[in-house]
Amino acid sequence: MMVIIIKHIDIEGPGTIGDFLEEKDVPYRIINVFNQEPIPEYLSDISAVILLGGPMNVYEEDKYPFLKKEDAFLKEIFGKGLPVLGFCLGAQLIAKAKGARVKKNPQKEIGWFKLSLDKDVLDDPLFQGFPGEFDVFQWHGDTFEIPDNSVKLAGSELCSNQAFRVGNNVYGLQFHIEVTDVMIQEWIDAYKDEIDSLKGFVDPCKIISDTKFKFENYRMQARQFGSNFLQLINAI
Repeated sequence: MMVIIIKHIDIEGPGTIGDFLEEKDVPYRIINVFNQEPIPEYLSDISAVILLGGPMNVYEEDKYPFLKKEDAFLKEIFGKGLPVLGFCLGAQLIAKAKGARVKKNPQKEIGWFKLSLDKDVLDDPLFQGFPGEFDVFQWHGDTFEIPDNSVKLAGSELCSNQAFRVGNNVYGLQFHIEVTDVMIQEWIDAYKDEIDSLKGFVDPCKIISDTKFKFENYRMQARQFGSNFLQLINAI
């Protein structure tokens, strides 16, 4: 078993999902595409693919050539029937590769927000053990349309499309269930200009206080999510 994790920027790593894989002795390899590390050409040893977030947009392929290579890689992976999981930018890349449109969301979501699972998919394998509504951490300005022949899984007040599933093995999540409290502080520091431009709408002090209050429960949810994803890998 080998899980491939595609990383788009140094400060957006695998976080809690990486911690869980290490704890369960599941080998994984991080591909730093922003450092021109090549995406694997041979798929025989890959058991799953995880795509992380990043500040770039899926339509910036001229500025970030690795996005075009990633699009081709995803389409090849889809044909193999392997489990694929994308967070934020990763989910948008999956949606694009599946032919759906990625566009600006009416409003940026940055911080902690309520997310609701659609009532008819509460038994989805990846969200087993989750309540119908729970807190998630968000940092995005774009959103995806739900690809054809896919199932919408979740939404929020400010962004109606928060998660989808294609078949029984491909998932796109707009939110960051993989984030750690350390990563949140790093993002606040690194993306200060973006936060400053949203003064009055985004309060970094509130994000930090909310993180202290919510994160232990979020960590437990992340462990449940990691367990569900590992079961998905083993089932395919």
